[in-house]
Amino acid sequence: MTFDCLKYIVLKRKFHLYRFIAFDFIAAIVAWIVFHLLRKMLLGEMKEGINLPLLEHALVIGVFWMALYTFFGFYSEIYRKSRIKEFFTVFAVSIFGTLIIFFSLLLDDIGVVNYTSYYKTFASYFAIHFLITITLKISLITYVKTLVKKKQLYFNTLIIGSGQKAVEIFDEINKSFEMLGLRFIAYLSLNQNRNRFGEKLRYMGTIANMKKVISRAHIEQVVIAMETEDHERVQEILFQLEDVKNIRISIIPDIHQYLIGTIRVNHSFDIPLMDINQDLMPEWQANLKRISDVIFASFVLVLGMPFFLLIASIIKLSSKGPVLFKQERVGKDGNPFCIFKFRSMYVDAEKHGPALSKEGDSRITPFGRFLRKSRIDEFPQFYNVLIGDMSLVGPRPERQFYIDQIVKIAPHYKHLNKVRPGITSLGQVKYGYAQNVEEMVERLKYDILYIENMSFAMDLRILLYTILVMIQGRGK
Repeated sequence: MTFDCLKYIVLKRKFHLYRFIAFDFIAAIVAWIVFHLLRKMLLGEMKEGINLPLLEHALVIGVFWMALYTFFGFYSEIYRKSRIKEFFTVFAVSIFGTLIIFFSLLLDDIGVVNYTSYYKTFASYFAIHFLITITLKISLITYVKTLVKKKQLYFNTLIIGSGQKAVEIFDEINKSFEMLGLRFIAYLSLNQNRNRFGEKLRYMGTIANMKKVISRAHIEQVVIAMETEDHERVQEILFQLEDVKNIRISIIPDIHQYLIGTIRVNHSFDIPLMDINQDLMPEWQANLKRISDVIFASFVLVLGMPFFLLIASIIKLSSKGPVLFKQERVGKDGNPFCIFKFRSMYVDAEKHGPALSKEGDSRITPFGRFLRKSRIDEFPQFYNVLIGDMSLVGPRPERQFYIDQIVKIAPHYKHLNKVRPGITSLGQVKYGYAQNVEEMVERLKYDILYIENMSFAMDLRILLYTILVMIQGRGK
């Protein structure tokens, strides 16, 4: 695929995305105008004057609905939407958005004379908005599915596996192209000797070449179709794909996985592809998490400024050196960033090289012990949260020096790079500070548990645990 061809495909897909956004914007404006024009008739207010915000609010209403749809992840995976699922999702979000608009703009309308009028106002606006919006959305989704059916829209796909099972899956998926839109580019094998595809599909080596092939062939989906005896290699493949962005990974499950109910399969009316979900949280929860981070960090930094100045003064008076301690740590996607803390150690604490703090550590200043016990030393990291290097809750960031040692013992540590590191974490509240690499590995199980069960509700529980630790002074 040439660069010009790839550039054309990218531009064409952006055009489809912009069309979804534009249609939502137009639907919101039209629904608002129609609601206004029909409102007197619907509510029996033909003779009554009303003070309802009219066209001057139409653009604001349109922007509001686009922002709401973005928050709930409506503009991701626009090419693989289900019309039925979209119907119910739009229904739920429309109720939520209508409630916001009702209490913001319609509740105090002087044309409303009783509670029945309130109900009619809410129901009529919801019905008009939902019907116009879902009609346009279903039309667009149907149009996209038509492009897939005509093979004008497809997803470059790599199949991993070269046994009989892989060939059977390849044939079945090709028959279902109209539903899935998967266009096989090549296949990789576990070893050089197994090949049953013949001339059907291009061979591009073993899984050792996986990342290179994905980049060169602009792969958008990987289908793992291994023989039963090779299933222990699946984890190895998934581990290699962890840091590859913008691809979808699917596995062909075994019959025993169906029977014990350990999987949920997509495309149940076609090929049973089990998608490996690389999104650790629903998009709306991820957005809510980030918004909460910014609001809470801003709140703490502004209101806590007098307290921070007091702490800074005590640090300056109690020992020589700067008030703040900064150090390079590794963050999301393996990107380094500079972390900030109130200094709790003497300035020459690591003159002999990197070293973790221990119980009774002589490098810690007397006031620094109080800062660590109460976790107050971590407060400057709210600035890291504000600028996006960190989150309130997430695995604690480490230095590359220690990460290199941890990965030798526990390669799955790289799994932590999927999320922003946090000021506090499940590992921090359940295990505490680690005093050596072995304890870091032991604490890792709590961080993996957090990542595999990430939710906004879990973040709130961890924050409550952290506050309890601070009050009880159980830090180290």
